[in-house]
Amino acid sequence: MQTRPEGSRLPYYEDPSPGSGTLPPRTWYPSSDAARISLNGTWSFRLGGTAEGADTTFATANEDAKAAWSASADWHQLAVPGHWVLQGHGAPAYTNVKYPFPVDPPRVPTENPTGDHRRVFDLPADWPAGGESVLRFDGVESSARVWLNGTELGTFQGSRLPHEFAVAHLLRPGGNVLAVRVHQWSAGSYLEDQDMWWLPGIFRDVTLLHRPDGAAADHFTHAGYDHTTGLGTLRVDAEPGGRVLVPELGLDIATGIEASVPVEPWTAETPRLYTGQLVTEGERIELRIGFRTVAIEDGVLRVNGRRVLFRGVNRHEFHPKTGRALDLATMREDILLMKRHNINAVRTSHYPPHPAFLQLCDELGLWVIDECDLETHGFCDFEDWRGNPVDDERFTPALLDRAQRMVERDKNHPSVVIWSLGNECGGGEGLSAMARWIRGRDPERPVHYENDHSYRDSDIYSRMYAPHDEVELIGRRAEEPLADPELDAHRRSLPFLLCEYGHAMGNGPGGLAEYQRLFRDHERCQGGFIWEWIDHGFPKVTEDGTPYFGYGGDFGEELHDGNFVCDGLLFPDRTPSPGLIEYQKVIEPVLIEVATEEDRAAGVISVTNDQDFADLSALTFAWRYEVEGEGVAGGPLSVPPLGPGETARVPLPDPPRTERSGLAVWTFEAQLADDTPWAPRGHRVAWAQLPVPAVPDAPNGGRAAVAARRVDQGIALGPGVFDAASGALRELAGLAIPHPPRLDVWRAPTDNDLGASWQSDERHAETWRKLGLHRVQHRLDAVETTDTGLTVRTRVAPAAAEVGLGTVYDWQAEGDTLLLTVTVTPEGPWASTLPRVGLRLGVPASWDSVTWFGGGPGEAYPDTGTAALLGRYRASVDQLQTPYVRPQENGARGGVRWAELRAGDGSGLRVGAGDEPFWFTARRWTSEQLDAAEHTPDLVPTDTVWVNLDHAQHGIGSQSCGPGPLPEYHLRPREFRFSLTFTALAAR
Repeated sequence: MQTRPEGSRLPYYEDPSPGSGTLPPRTWYPSSDAARISLNGTWSFRLGGTAEGADTTFATANEDAKAAWSASADWHQLAVPGHWVLQGHGAPAYTNVKYPFPVDPPRVPTENPTGDHRRVFDLPADWPAGGESVLRFDGVESSARVWLNGTELGTFQGSRLPHEFAVAHLLRPGGNVLAVRVHQWSAGSYLEDQDMWWLPGIFRDVTLLHRPDGAAADHFTHAGYDHTTGLGTLRVDAEPGGRVLVPELGLDIATGIEASVPVEPWTAETPRLYTGQLVTEGERIELRIGFRTVAIEDGVLRVNGRRVLFRGVNRHEFHPKTGRALDLATMREDILLMKRHNINAVRTSHYPPHPAFLQLCDELGLWVIDECDLETHGFCDFEDWRGNPVDDERFTPALLDRAQRMVERDKNHPSVVIWSLGNECGGGEGLSAMARWIRGRDPERPVHYENDHSYRDSDIYSRMYAPHDEVELIGRRAEEPLADPELDAHRRSLPFLLCEYGHAMGNGPGGLAEYQRLFRDHERCQGGFIWEWIDHGFPKVTEDGTPYFGYGGDFGEELHDGNFVCDGLLFPDRTPSPGLIEYQKVIEPVLIEVATEEDRAAGVISVTNDQDFADLSALTFAWRYEVEGEGVAGGPLSVPPLGPGETARVPLPDPPRTERSGLAVWTFEAQLADDTPWAPRGHRVAWAQLPVPAVPDAPNGGRAAVAARRVDQGIALGPGVFDAASGALRELAGLAIPHPPRLDVWRAPTDNDLGASWQSDERHAETWRKLGLHRVQHRLDAVETTDTGLTVRTRVAPAAAEVGLGTVYDWQAEGDTLLLTVTVTPEGPWASTLPRVGLRLGVPASWDSVTWFGGGPGEAYPDTGTAALLGRYRASVDQLQTPYVRPQENGARGGVRWAELRAGDGSGLRVGAGDEPFWFTARRWTSEQLDAAEHTPDLVPTDTVWVNLDHAQHGIGSQSCGPGPLPEYHLRPREFRFSLTFTALAAR
């Protein structure tokens, strides 16, 4: 039996060529009248430690081999599609950039886990005679060798691309033996270093398809749209030819012939598809036709004549149980979540997705950058990318094969508007060869590539994580010039995309609203794609059965990149993170705002349709009026069906009359008027709030100040009792305060605080820890009782440092309430930012019910608070926590006017804002315990609820991979002065 392709000097899995024996690539289509059977299901499987270490008798179909195979104890059952490392055979491994094996292209290690897969199947009784039968693999990582009934069909590489074999001459009515040998490592692995788990196996569908005589070998649907005439032009190329039927348009034309008719165009906002058929002598193939034209004009990417703003996300395929083996329901869930959170575009990072995902994008409406199965990032560690396969002619056939298989498979999807050569491969002639082939095959779509900053092979100026100031320069076409004037002129002619930005790792990303303003202000800046869609965490359990999600290093990897694989807008179980809620608000397609002070005075709001194509007829608008978070009145708001880009000034109704006192707020919402395929009627698409200027409280009429007095228990001041020696509050109206409030400046660093190791900019958490802000000491300088209250003077500073914070606590009593004013003055040559400035106190664990009036319902920080809706909320302390896969600072509610913590009997504490709202955080562990935790089970509840009442917080930014917080969100040492009130709540 042949063991490797004839004439090959290397084993087939180390041969950099694409493989042998496969059919030419062709389009994917949802259905036809030809027969097909799925070979998904339970297969037999055995795992070997090397590529050459196992025999090939499992691939034969003779009876002796069958008997030996059946009796072997080495074989187990395995689900296909699936990954063997997720089914008890080995373990997953995560690296971001580095190859987890010695770099010596195209060679791979002898220790090469190899999975033998075997499936025995019968043909259906009605399987057609004649014609051809095709065995199709939609995805196998990373190299496969295939046999049917003992005959080798061939080999292939290109893990996330389809490969087909002609097999009619080998099929038998029953007992067909399909055998597949899969190697974890191959020459193709050098092209697949894509910042994700290494997960070998047959992870996409395996299908047997009948190809009748006279069936189209392939077809290419060209469906353009002329926005000036409203005409769509259809031509379907096919070989052999046939006829194209589109009953809704009255079309019956021959293949290769153009016809122009009035149509409704396809866009992501209005995904209009027409159902047709390609009819040849042997087969009827369903066509789903979307008319649209993509063009770059005057440096702007336009679809159907209009500029497009991409509100996008990068999407890896991932499921916490099945890895990259996704079912249709999960794919649909992803798209529904995207649409409901105002996302309109997907970059398929960094490989073509399952083809059914693109069908759903066509139906539900998403712009798609379809990216080739290509990344060689690990070579960036070597000088000048030495050895990079994209500049190694031995790999060029494989690069071209991957480009061809992507384009041919996906060319008929209207949602695909841009082809991408791959990701982070440096530069090389192989990329140029790919770009030339793609442009020759499909000149109707632009080509994207980011990592060669000459952009010689790209029609788009694409960057990753460019900071805001650079994006603004690019928007004004004032960016730093390239040394080559010709290349510089070429780059300045291109539209600009952030193919990755807003690194969604842990708490964050911050600064999204500021990016979106730049995209709206500069026509050239056409949006971007958040990195990324979902945290890639695999489920694990502790010894006591506590579940959690693991990341790099939790599965015995020798080389790994930790939790860098958990950088998504969804948690691994597909629960939206606060980052997704923030992004939803930032990119909402309707802008509701008070444009000027004159409008505020006149009671007028401005409503802008920020969509690119659709008018507002699909939306209804409503208002409500609340005081202190309690509803007073509401009703519909009359907004005309504005066209894209249009603005209307909309008068407000008269403010409702109410006897309630407190802060009043108008809230406006845009909602779906009817059910859509992606969300029900009433789904909120956009919102805005307009606080009514509060009437200042009446002066206290010269109420006499309350003096502090020394008593047996310590120092008494109104309802409070303080420790005589330290001045610390110990009791409030009879309620014990176990851990009195005092200045706190530390937070458990977020992934964005920690920054990325390769960055030259200041990584704030590193500076904070080096300075010692995680271990400050509190020195008492004075406790002073006065006729107006109690003053406690302290100095807060880290050991071994010459800087400190002079901190004065001024307590006063007003009736049953204590008023605390805190003044913080920096001392010494401060050069560092501060994590936070506020108070920390500890209250009994039984005070675990929280009600607050402020921003919510989720967390918010200075540069991530756009989605905080002012209202009255209630939650338990546990519900306030955000379960980031790697624990870190989380859960702060911003803009809080007051908050109450209560025990079951209603007793507890109310904290009110003084002159300014505050950030409120409550958790069952300290910031230091949160900082020390590596996984969620490390957080063990204590007998205390720890409360932070923050006057200021450092911003979040995106420095886990991108830029840090904007300068205006840096918390620099200065004099801080803030006030809070404390009131005991009696039992009910």
